[in-house]
Amino acid sequence: MSKLIVTAFITMDGVMQAPGGPNEDVDAGFAHGGWQVPYVDDDFMDLMTRVFEQSADHLLLGRKTYDIFAAHWPRVTNEDDSIAVKLNSMPKYVASRTLDSLEWNNSHLLKGDAADSVAQLKKQVDGVIMTQGSSDLIATLQQHDLVDEYRLLVNPVVLGTGKPLFSQGAAATAWRLTESRATSVGVQYCAYERVGKPEYGTFMLDEEG
Repeated sequence: MSKLIVTAFITMDGVMQAPGGPNEDVDAGFAHGGWQVPYVDDDFMDLMTRVFEQSADHLLLGRKTYDIFAAHWPRVTNEDDSIAVKLNSMPKYVASRTLDSLEWNNSHLLKGDAADSVAQLKKQVDGVIMTQGSSDLIATLQQHDLVDEYRLLVNPVVLGTGKPLFSQGAAATAWRLTESRATSVGVQYCAYERVGKPEYGTFMLDEEG
C-alpha cells in the first residue's frame, strides 16, 4: 500500500490558490496570483528537486491543476531540468468527472467518486503518491482521512483571501513534525506525518465546591 503526501505552497494565512501566476486560478476574483514567485531562490529549487527526485513515485492531480501542468511541463525539454524530466515521465493520476482522455505522457484517468478512486489507488500502487496544487481534490482527501503526510512550504506573506489548504470538514487528525528548514528568503519547509486522532486536555482549574 502506498503513502499519500500532500505537498503544498501556502501563505502564512494558509492560502494555496494560484502561487505560480496571475492567471493560474482566478476563482472568486482572486487577484494575488503569482505570490510564490518572489520567494523562489536556489534553496527553494534545491528543496523541490529533492522532494520530487527522492520522494515521489506517482503524481495525483485534480483536473484544473492537470490542465495547467499538461500545458506547461511537456514543453520543458531540457534534460538537465530534473523536475521536468521527473514530471514528464512519472505515472500521473487525474481525478476528474469531466475529462474523457489525457494527452500528457503516462497519465491515467480516475473516474467516478474521487475519494473511492484514490482509496483504491493507494491499495493498488507502491511507493509515494504526491499531490501538487489541486485544492478541491485535497479538500476531498482531507474529509475522507486519506492524507498520510504533509510537506508544506510556508511563504512569508499574508493575502487575507483565497482558497485555503484546510477547510471545513477536514477529518480531525494529529501530526508529528519530521523535518523543518528555512530557505534564505524565509520560506519555511515543514514535513508532518500522520499519527492518529487528536488528544485533548484542559488548562481549566477544577471548580471549587
